[in-house]
Amino acid sequence: MRIDRAGWPFITGPLLPAAALGAARRRWAVWPFLALSAYMALFFRDPDRRCDVVPPDPDDVLSPADGVVMVAGAPQEGVAPGGEWQQVSVFLSVVDVHVNRSPYRGEVVESSYRKGSFLAAYRKESAHRNERSELWLRDTDGPEPRTVVFRQIVGVLARRIVTRTGPGQRLATGERMGLMKFGSRMDVFVPPECTVTVSKGQRVRGGETVIARWPAAG
Repeated sequence: MRIDRAGWPFITGPLLPAAALGAARRRWAVWPFLALSAYMALFFRDPDRRCDVVPPDPDDVLSPADGVVMVAGAPQEGVAPGGEWQQVSVFLSVVDVHVNRSPYRGEVVESSYRKGSFLAAYRKESAHRNERSELWLRDTDGPEPRTVVFRQIVGVLARRIVTRTGPGQRLATGERMGLMKFGSRMDVFVPPECTVTVSKGQRVRGGETVIARWPAAG
């Protein structure tokens, strides 16, 4: 299985003391470091998904991450960008795949990063106060422009957001665009004309689960 390149320092780091302890014949002390290295490999795994093989429907908005839906529909108070939006928020546990994918296609027209706190990602206040990266996508291929906003928000254990895209770049629906390290959430905002297709408490898979759908063009 593919491992995201950001994970290799975390995977190889515990192997150094494991090797030293093994050389010193302290084999009982080696196992915790090997277990930690194995967990890091699990955390930074980057499996292929259906969107990597089959192009998604042009009207579908896909989940940007694996996890459990926290919000589906009306946005949390004071959380959404200015204007009218619907919100889908996904909470990622420490055992979920943390590679993030673009929920929709289009050009990145705006990008911002904000430092903040590290509250538990499932708490409402995390959307206001935690460190986050926000991207605005605009698709102009159809008769009317379509805009989707999404955010990477770190949690109590996460300490770094990796965003591998920026203004002027084009993303495909489901394309890998970054990751968050150790527990986090992702918020997606779609306009009112979209139909939200998931519900609170539902488990979703990044690049596969349809979380919202645009009305068919025409």
